[in-house]
Parts: sequence; structure tokens; C-alpha cells
Amino acid sequence: MSAAVQVRQYILENFLFSTDTSLLGLDDSFLARGLIDSTGMLEVLLFLEESFGIKVADHEMVPDNLDSVNRIAAFIERKQG
Repeated sequence: MSAAVQVRQYILENFLFSTDTSLLGLDDSFLARGLIDSTGMLEVLLFLEESFGIKVADHEMVPDNLDSVNRIAAFIERKQG
């Protein structure tokens, strides 16, 4: 299963309480949609670190890396690369 699929599934189940993929586009901004607050982002970071074996540094916690499913998937690829 690709990182994008895993991340999307996690966001859908834990923040939208659904499995309907039509509710979350791969490029939808979490910030613009108000999906994830600061506490929720900590949960996402923990999920990423545990699921993908990466460590997210403080300076990496920016929207360019974490504000959509595709941005997170690309970030994971760079970290694992």
C-alpha cells in the first residue's frame, strides 16, 4: 500500500470519521479545510513516525511538507530516500 493511500485512510478514519475517499482529495489542504488542528497534527506526526519509520524534525513541520496527502507522501519519500 502506498504512503498516499495509508495517509489518506488515516486522515479519513481519524479526522473525518469515514472511509469515503471522495471526502478528501489528495491535494486538499488540511489547513484551508480546517480538518486538522495543532493537536491533530501531533497525532499525524506520531502516525508518520510509527508507520513509516521516519523522524520529523521541528524545522520540517511546515505546510510544504504536511498540508495535504500528496505533500505528506512526498515528504515520506524524501525522508526514506
